[in-house]
Amino acid sequence: MEKYDLCVIGGGPSGYAAFMRAVDFDKRVLLVERDRIGGAGIFDGALSSKTFWEISKEFSSFSKKMSHYGLAKPVVQFQNVLKEVNDAVIERSDQLEDHLRLVIQERQDCFRYVKGSAQLLSSSEIELKIDSGIEKVNAKNIIIATGSRPRKIPSIAIDEKIIMTSDGISSLEEFPESLVILGAGVIGCEFATIFSNFGKTKVHIICKDERILPFEDFDLAKVIESNLEENGVLLHHDSVLDKMGISNGEVEYVLEHPDGEKEVFHAEKALVSVGRVPNIENTGLLEIGMELSSSGHIIDNDTQTSISNIYAAGDITADIALVNVGELEGRHAVEKIYGNPKRSIIYENISTIMFLNPEVAGVGLNEQQAQKAELDYRVASFDFRCIPRAIAMRNTQGFFKILVTDDDEMKILGLRAVGEHASSAIQAVALLIATNKGIEELSELIHPHPSIIEGIQECIRMLLGKSIYKPFIFQEYLQCKCFRDGKYID
Repeated sequence: MEKYDLCVIGGGPSGYAAFMRAVDFDKRVLLVERDRIGGAGIFDGALSSKTFWEISKEFSSFSKKMSHYGLAKPVVQFQNVLKEVNDAVIERSDQLEDHLRLVIQERQDCFRYVKGSAQLLSSSEIELKIDSGIEKVNAKNIIIATGSRPRKIPSIAIDEKIIMTSDGISSLEEFPESLVILGAGVIGCEFATIFSNFGKTKVHIICKDERILPFEDFDLAKVIESNLEENGVLLHHDSVLDKMGISNGEVEYVLEHPDGEKEVFHAEKALVSVGRVPNIENTGLLEIGMELSSSGHIIDNDTQTSISNIYAAGDITADIALVNVGELEGRHAVEKIYGNPKRSIIYENISTIMFLNPEVAGVGLNEQQAQKAELDYRVASFDFRCIPRAIAMRNTQGFFKILVTDDDEMKILGLRAVGEHASSAIQAVALLIATNKGIEELSELIHPHPSIIEGIQECIRMLLGKSIYKPFIFQEYLQCKCFRDGKYID
């Protein structure tokens, strides 16, 4: 029986990062992946959908500029778009596989990769099912990084052709004339943005709440919602799906409205976007007594599971399901096993991006979360219409919003950025949150001019009472207020 210091099960972002960090410690490491290296971080997930979004954003912007100058709008073919997406996926996939192959080639006596499935027989024994047959191996330590897949609803027959999850988008051959999306969270709104940007698909969103993105603040969601509607998206607010099925080759769905009335709608295709579920089937986790949540996620303590030599990283845990978080967890698990990490993983400063119209980025708490935690805080928002770079770009839709503690230290609780370059503007704030610093450090930095991040600096200066633009003058663009004892005060 082959013996290893570490076996990593799953070759997505978390598992790949874990394997490569283990290489640094010069241990004997086995990586097992049943399908494709890169996982949902590349295929039918982060990279593919974001490439799709980039193309749609570029097309929409170009179309608007052509129209503005009185020129004919461009024509786009779905197959050309899909080819560009696939080219990006193949480029990244080949890069990861080539890198993995060359790393293993350097030390074949230490590093091994097998394509197949892995099932735990005990806390250290693993059964591999590979092309050559069944093999059993032993590992002193194990990292589970088997990822997740789109959640399905038992009452909806998903065929990935007419009624799809995000995994089925790549099976489309043309832009659908109409598409209904069940779910108004990040993934649902991202695909609504993508398809409406091309202007060839009538998009419907079924939103069970009174607005989309219910986990975000109202002012942020309102901007995204208005732009979707301007792009022709039909939002079914406060609507509960009664049933959805295929009738005469198209989607028929019935909604129940708040007054109890039911209404029938039709669409060419449907996208079910109601979250993701962990991949725990046939892993042996239940059989060896691993502690799992009711939803099937591994319960972990800073990546270490209830079985001390087994660790978990990525979507298989109940933590934030993001590529950057999964990679961080995978690396951290290895460092806990073989190194001496200085601290536990900090989730409070995890940066996120929502690929919408416009782009949204965030770190730390929003106002909803701060109020739910019964925190007193101060908040300032700075509109993009006051940022020279946004004016020069002729795209002034958006704002920065910063929350700080309601005390003299004014430590940053969170930031939301809505607009062009949003994702590039938040890292300094993320660092301040991680180091538990106040805002003074950023207020006097000399930022490049003109740049979008100058808006963050002015937002901070507003909180310090020394901004160039005064909020009591530009009340439509700038706001600075305090939330204390459960209410806003002047």
